[in-house]
This record gives sequence, C-alpha cells and structure tokens, in this order.
Amino acid sequence: MRIDSQAANVKLILFDVDGVLTDGKIVLHADGTESKQFDIRDGIVMVWAQRVGLTIGFLSARSSPVTTQRAAQLGIALVHNGVPVSKLETYEAILRERGLDDGEVAYMGDDILDLPVLGRAGLSAAPADAVEDVRSRVDWVARHNGGYGAARELVEFVLRAQGKWDALVASFLPIEEAGQASPGSGPRRGTP
Repeated sequence: MRIDSQAANVKLILFDVDGVLTDGKIVLHADGTESKQFDIRDGIVMVWAQRVGLTIGFLSARSSPVTTQRAAQLGIALVHNGVPVSKLETYEAILRERGLDDGEVAYMGDDILDLPVLGRAGLSAAPADAVEDVRSRVDWVARHNGGYGAARELVEFVLRAQGKWDALVASFLPIEEAGQASPGSGPRRGTP
C-alpha cells in the first residue's frame, strides 16, 4: 500500500509526548514541578485537524501534569498519560473503545518502547531525531525533530492525503483569494 493511501485511511493520530511533541528534555524545578516546551505550530494544527474530523490523542509512558494541561489547552480528550512500559495494551484498548482497526491509526513515536505500537499502526511515523532503531522501521520520517514541528508535519501530511488541507487553508484566506470559501465555512483560528 502506498504511503498516501495509508494516510488517507487515518481517523486517529496518536502521539508519544516526550521526544515527539517536546524535544525530550524535562526541566525539574526545586519545588518538584516540571516544565516542558511544546511547539505552537504542532498544537494549532492539532486543533484544526480535530475541527475537520480527525481524532488526536496522546499516548505517553510518563505521567506528567504538564502533558494533561497541554492536551486540555488543545481540546484533546484522548490522553493516556503514565501508561505502563508496554503501550500496546493501551493502544489495543483505544481501538476497541473507538471501533477502529490498525489501518485507521497513525502513530508517531521516537524510541524503542514505541516499537510495539509503531509495528501495528496503519501509518507509523517518527521525528527526524528519533533513535535509528525507530527511524529504520517506520513508514514515514519527518524532516523536523521532536518538539520542533515533527507532529505538524505528520498531521499536515495526513490532511493533504485526505484532501482536507487546501480547504482548511482557504478558510483563513480573504474570500476573493479563497475562491469558494465563505466567511462562515471551515475551521477558524483557535488557541494553539
């Protein structure tokens, strides 16, 4: 199956968090709290993708209040934070709950603990700086590193394969430039 066909079938995009949505670094503060840095463009494209019918979810081995907070900011309700070392059981539960099969899921991970899910997802993906054991086994590798636009690349790739990207872009253009887009059609800007 061609990669475009795989992307065209996707209904759910799942992301690992640390190393995919972030650069993998965690700042631990003296009071025990932590900080992570997220790319604003990764976030906004997730908001738009949800508005045009895709489901976005986070599947992270680490339990982190920062991850939960970021998901809430983006309107992402599918968050599995603090998943046991094997993410596969949680992945299978998500598919059962949502009535999906592997071919309808894209998953982006960056390290070897992601391999069981990457091996099952219909479209497996990795950031450019994922470990070699992951990059060599996935269907698609982003040009950007984790935390620096890799997630946006994947979402945009899926939306383009599904023929949804151009309409989304047109919804932000003036009517004259957008052609047939009307002021009330399509997604609108949201909080990234």
